[in-house]
Amino acid sequence: MSSRIEQTIDDIEEFIESCKYQALSNTKIVVNKEELEELITELRMRTPEEIKRYQKMISNKEAILADAQSKADNIIAQAQIHTSELISEHQIMQQAYAQADEIVMAATNQAQEMLDNAANDANNIRMAAIQYTDDILKNLEAIISSAIDTTRARSENLLGSLQGCYDLVSANRAELSPAEEPVKTTSPEPARQPEADMLK
Repeated sequence: MSSRIEQTIDDIEEFIESCKYQALSNTKIVVNKEELEELITELRMRTPEEIKRYQKMISNKEAILADAQSKADNIIAQAQIHTSELISEHQIMQQAYAQADEIVMAATNQAQEMLDNAANDANNIRMAAIQYTDDILKNLEAIISSAIDTTRARSENLLGSLQGCYDLVSANRAELSPAEEPVKTTSPEPARQPEADMLK
């Protein structure tokens, strides 16, 4: 929609186009002075009114821009607040994840330490049991060896005594029958008992 000033200017242009050229000239025209003055007066009257309308439009435009700027500022501020909240939540989540990782790591290390200690304790108990059993067997071995030596010595003494008795009996028999040729006899060698029987 054209303004009133533009419309008046268009009317002036149409008026000029409708004027006739001066005789013997292609540039000069014959103008109706009163009609042209009316158009110019109308243009002068309408100019302040149009200027006021434009000023009002400009003022409205500035108000609209100011309102839009205010709304944009509010949107930006809200966005910044929301962004800060998201960043804060993200940081909290990161801290929570970090703390969870630390707890899991500490629990894992503690569990591994407990397993290692249990394994060491079990190994120490096993070694102590082996050593204890070996000590008992060593003592038993010494006792059995001593018993074998003692039994062997006693057996040898007993055999010596029996052999002496046998020789004495044989000599006495020979004295009882001097005419007869003594029969050469040898004392039967007693059968050796197994060491296992000797230990009984």
